[in-house]
Amino acid sequence: MSVTPIVAELTDLVFQVAGRLSAEFNAAAAELDLPPAQALALSTLCEPVPMREMADRLHCDASNVTGIVDGLERRGLVTRQPAPHDRRVKHLVLTEEGARRRDLLLERSQAEAAELFAFPDADRRHLRDLLARVVDARA
Repeated sequence: MSVTPIVAELTDLVFQVAGRLSAEFNAAAAELDLPPAQALALSTLCEPVPMREMADRLHCDASNVTGIVDGLERRGLVTRQPAPHDRRVKHLVLTEEGARRRDLLLERSQAEAAELFAFPDADRRHLRDLLARVVDARA
């Protein structure tokens, strides 16, 4: 299957948008004195999750998560607690400070995203729907 010019252009544009979102997220993380990997992990924690699930969320090996979580734990942002159903499994749990920083991180990065997607609501909904179709088609 050959790549048409429009597909190449779409690919380039999606990478540019993703790059901008990533840079803005990393800038928000830096303002909160968080390395990008720690910030990404923190941003995904809404409820206690096993270390293995965090690895899945971050699309990395479980051994990499240990170092990321160690850093978050040293900062007092998460704790490791035994899972209620299996004490061998450790759940990552946000501390009060971790929840505060996660909320600030998401607030700042979402504010930047709002500027990036400063289109009329109908255009944003249309873009959302198109991107959702792309995601759903690959799921």
